[in-house]
Amino acid sequence: MLLMIDRVQKSYPGGRPVLRDVSLSLDQGQTLALTGESGSGKSTLLNLAAALDSFDGGEITLDGTTLSPLDDAGRAELRRQSVSLVFQQFNLIPSLTVAQNLSFHARLAGREDADWTGQLADRLGLSDLLARFPESLSGGQQQRVAIGRAMAARPKLLLADEPTGNLDETASANVLDLMLALVADTGAALLLVTHSREIARRLDQHAHLAGGHIT
Repeated sequence: MLLMIDRVQKSYPGGRPVLRDVSLSLDQGQTLALTGESGSGKSTLLNLAAALDSFDGGEITLDGTTLSPLDDAGRAELRRQSVSLVFQQFNLIPSLTVAQNLSFHARLAGREDADWTGQLADRLGLSDLLARFPESLSGGQQQRVAIGRAMAARPKLLLADEPTGNLDETASANVLDLMLALVADTGAALLLVTHSREIARRLDQHAHLAGGHIT
């Protein structure tokens, strides 16, 4: 199992619980949509799966490594080697060109591959935009760069937090199509947070978070 979340608990500062004994699992090549109302803890759970935050109880195992014993450096190394993230806010580096943004995470992971990055640029419709900077791109184009940047490192797990939330309906559909095609072709697993039941129906599995529990 690539990602195993086992009875995880997490409270906000002050002691208010947000996740109560949450469990879910995801194997290589599977896709899972996580839905829930605003404030239900979806993004919190995604951050825990990405080893970006600590949890109060239970255990998370990612790519064979249990997270609770890891220090900050250990979690950062695990993220570099196994995980890529795509957010609602595109988080591109404004001072870098599209080409430089695409290869950024792969360089950090020590897996830069010019041929693979070129293939991604072609598939994402970015080949004619490589010399441009993010501020000159549309929202849909920026999100395609963000997806390409994430996939250039060949992650085992792609985590996406409302990746189409800032896009119009057409751009949203195009971005989702591209993301699902890329994870299918590379064998990566995908955990995607969304408010959209329609988007959730397109993934292999669907988990709903309410009251701190998976329902």
